[in-house]
Amino acid sequence: MASEIMSAFDQLRDREVAATIPVYGQLPFVPVRAAGCDIVTDDGRWILDLYGGHAVAALGYSHPRLTSAIQNQSKELLFQSNAVALDIRAHAAELLISVAPESLRRAFFVNSGAEANENALRMALVATGRSKILAISHGFHGRTAAAGAVTWKSEKWYGFPARPFDVDFIPRDDCQAAIDMIGDDIAAVIFEPVQGVAGAYDLSQEFVETLRDETSRHGALLIADEVQSGMGRSGQFFACQAYAIEPDILTSAKSLGGGIPTGAVLASDEVAGCFGLGALGTTFGGGPVAAAAVVAVIESIRDEGLLKNVREREQQIREQCVVGPVKKIRGMGLLLGLVCDRPAREVRDALLEHDILTGTSSDPDALRILAPLVIEDQHVNRLSAALSTIAPADA
Repeated sequence: MASEIMSAFDQLRDREVAATIPVYGQLPFVPVRAAGCDIVTDDGRWILDLYGGHAVAALGYSHPRLTSAIQNQSKELLFQSNAVALDIRAHAAELLISVAPESLRRAFFVNSGAEANENALRMALVATGRSKILAISHGFHGRTAAAGAVTWKSEKWYGFPARPFDVDFIPRDDCQAAIDMIGDDIAAVIFEPVQGVAGAYDLSQEFVETLRDETSRHGALLIADEVQSGMGRSGQFFACQAYAIEPDILTSAKSLGGGIPTGAVLASDEVAGCFGLGALGTTFGGGPVAAAAVVAVIESIRDEGLLKNVREREQQIREQCVVGPVKKIRGMGLLLGLVCDRPAREVRDALLEHDILTGTSSDPDALRILAPLVIEDQHVNRLSAALSTIAPADA
């Protein structure tokens, strides 16, 4: 039976390899449908998804409010561009800025996190008239030209002949380095409050406050990349709110549409005032279906008490899941890194044998938990029990 299952998977994988550019490693199962936090495979397995499609599935799967919003909007008006005003787009923007840090009063919709960061960086260069960007070591911001330029060690895959602006990296959590490096020549500092790809590394409160203080002192902008940490994942709508700091620009994507591709750049009135007609543009950004999804996600997080659920499940994970191969837990909310006593890939594979899906990261020892915000206490119990079956390395 196992050989037949693998054969079916191999056949599907071979079809993708033959028709696409095969750049992704893929896990050995084929999802056919999903509901809540569960993925059902073609061979009848029910896999508990604690990875959420790289933090995208904020409301899990088949969430009635989200699926109804997408279906109804598709029937009424599938698409129109930004050449016309849309009530649903205005509603999405109003809701988004209502839950964002108070400094951010304007929204610009795009299609993805990389596109959001690309626009945020360009906006910072234009608004300040300066030409140098600082990023944080170990951070990841995307694979496009500007976003890739500020991604740590992107030279391994960057591919472009030159970066579009000067870039340097502040060592993470090094407050003195931040003070020394942020000067009057800096256009912006871009940072992830919780570094997702780096294994859910949460920056220190002192360091984030230093970034805010020094950028303000030198007239530079502070860009918060909340593509992964935002939209409730931190236990607040945005992780900046947990740090009690207000950036000049914030980027959002992934969970923003709950599975529909969408992203956004949020900016202060001062930054937004630097841009008039034709200064920014996108074809699909802010389309009606994406906007309807944004509305459904925000309303569901708010009305279903999901921020409280995220905080409670985080506490439960911290209390129950430092077992088996897990030595410690870092991160925030449901963007957590379980630091293991062996390569995280091995722990991920062992958990998958228990029908639990987790993720790895650029930190080889960090297992990432990016569970849907609707995760329940029974799901954490199941994760803890599965981890307990994996003997510690020194046992």
